[in-house]
Amino acid sequence: MSLLDKIDHSRVPRHVAIIMDGNGRWAKSQGKERIFGHSHGVESVRASLKAATRSGVEYLTLYAFSTENWNRPQEEVDALMNLLVQTIVGELPELDENEVRLHAIGDLEKLPFDCHNELNRAIAHTSKHSRVNLILALNYSARWEITHAVKSIIAGGFGEDEITDDLFASKLSTAAFPDPELLIRTSGEERISNFLLWQIAYAELYFTPTLWPDFREEDFFAAIVDFQSRERRFGKTSEQIASEIQSTTTTPEA
Repeated sequence: MSLLDKIDHSRVPRHVAIIMDGNGRWAKSQGKERIFGHSHGVESVRASLKAATRSGVEYLTLYAFSTENWNRPQEEVDALMNLLVQTIVGELPELDENEVRLHAIGDLEKLPFDCHNELNRAIAHTSKHSRVNLILALNYSARWEITHAVKSIIAGGFGEDEITDDLFASKLSTAAFPDPELLIRTSGEERISNFLLWQIAYAELYFTPTLWPDFREEDFFAAIVDFQSRERRFGKTSEQIASEIQSTTTTPEA
């Protein structure tokens, strides 16, 4: 029996974010260069997107390339960018078939011209779809995003009393999306790595030892099953939650 059968579809997280980690270690275990791991990670992207669609997740954000990744060897960076362009072009038919709408967040203007051009073309091409939203975080870092939001607020001339959580969130790259409820990180590492720091304030964190190229649908379903086993408190005590549940289920006397 698939773990999909254990999922309560009335409590599926609307937005799942994934830190795709372990490509390099996977490639090393195969006696290959790091790019070999990245290329095999594309299949994991397909599997995760399919799992999101089957389980009812509406938004899937993938940490594809961080601002820190520019510090990697130039050969690896170039190969990653070429892989990204090839993947975007190659996946368009499948995105159409599954009614996937593509988005991107990050400092996109600094991407290579070909990459930026193909990305924009794919975003425009899939804009008519609405079944599931795939958000690629490219040349992204949460510190860059927060700094950019602060600059935008200053440039807007907002007064101190006008600055609220909602205003700040409206200046982030993710303003059009709900905050992630579940963050998955593969490869056994247990850190956030400068990813969606504002948005995951109340997200459940799920760490798996599975290396990204080995991540498949059942791994995605396992994360959701684990998510649904947790009591999400948002700073409330068990007594407060129980009281709220009781107040919403008690039938008023006639």
